[in-house]
Amino acid sequence: MNIRSLTRGDGVVIGAAVVLFIASFLDFLSVDCPSGADCPVPNAWDSLGTVMSVYLGGIIAAGLVVAGRRAMPGRKVVGMDVAQFGTALSLFALWTILWTVIDIAGNAGAGAILGLFGALLLAAGAVATPLVPALKAPLLGAPGPQAGQPYGAQQQGGYGYPGTRQQPYGQQQSGGRPGPQGGGPAQDFSPFWFAVPVARPLYSEDGSPTPIAELAPGTWYLAVDQRGPALVAQTQDGRRGVLQDTTGIQRG
Repeated sequence: MNIRSLTRGDGVVIGAAVVLFIASFLDFLSVDCPSGADCPVPNAWDSLGTVMSVYLGGIIAAGLVVAGRRAMPGRKVVGMDVAQFGTALSLFALWTILWTVIDIAGNAGAGAILGLFGALLLAAGAVATPLVPALKAPLLGAPGPQAGQPYGAQQQGGYGYPGTRQQPYGQQQSGGRPGPQGGGPAQDFSPFWFAVPVARPLYSEDGSPTPIAELAPGTWYLAVDQRGPALVAQTQDGRRGVLQDTTGIQRG
């Protein structure tokens, strides 16, 4: 999974998982220990049910949410998309830790309080990311155009980075000819590298409405054919599909 495909919402979910991991090692209860006495204070790992349902469950939920949206779009777990299953698991973790903290009332330790905060952050990020445009923005900006390098020097950048100045799609390049505007095959089409400004779905060539992949900003993809205003693109793992929305893409 390309790190540049991560969104701000994914960053919130990953950050919440880190908070839960740290909280699991902190004191779960606040114990008033007499001076000089040895009072062992439990953490979340001393309670298997709490660890599994809240801390480990929340971390697993974060992994499912991010992986389901970026690496495994369309895959199912017990009838739900992987990301949807992860979101449901994050809500279960929040519900469990909330009532646990309420039940222990004034005896909640740093681990319990921080765990509640992490679970709340996780559930909020999982639920709000598909709904809030600001959270759909890339976590890392796309790399800018790079200056030319001597022949033979290793190019830097994403998959297939051409190392040339980007041009908006549709602008005729020197010595080239514009592709056809109809819906038939592009007889004079020449493959080229391009990048998308925001994450966009790639659909199957057979016209299926379910996306087979998601093109991520900051990564270069190869356009292998043109179908009217749409492009047939190839991903890093060799899958081919139709990019229906070519608005604002940058051509390498």
